[in-house]
Amino acid sequence: MRYILDTHAWIWWHMSPDKLSRKAQKVIENMNRTNEILLSAISLWEFSKLLEKKRIGISCDPEDWIKSALDMPKLRLAPLSPILAYRSTILPQPFHNDPADQIIVATAREENATILTKDERILAYKHVRSLW
Repeated sequence: MRYILDTHAWIWWHMSPDKLSRKAQKVIENMNRTNEILLSAISLWEFSKLLEKKRIGISCDPEDWIKSALDMPKLRLAPLSPILAYRSTILPQPFHNDPADQIIVATAREENATILTKDERILAYKHVRSLW
């Protein structure tokens, strides 16, 4: 099975793993049994924006944190291709207007992946698989 981490799940896994649900923890901890875990390139931008707005803080250099957080077994960074950018704008409705969420959902659909997310709006979206 293939999973994609929502931005908060990726951050929490590296900063506060206790914030993850038991199901999400199990998926991440048992990566050897899963095919692959993805992270959308947009999550790096979202993380950087959270730092910029001082909504989260870290005690090391942000670039070092990012490099460390990307050094995860079986993690593949999913790029934002031109086609994926377009597909994020034509998701089956209804879906909300957060561009990062649209890109993560479009990536999950493209990659046939289940999103690990606490986001109620994504969990309720019927056109993608999600788990928390």
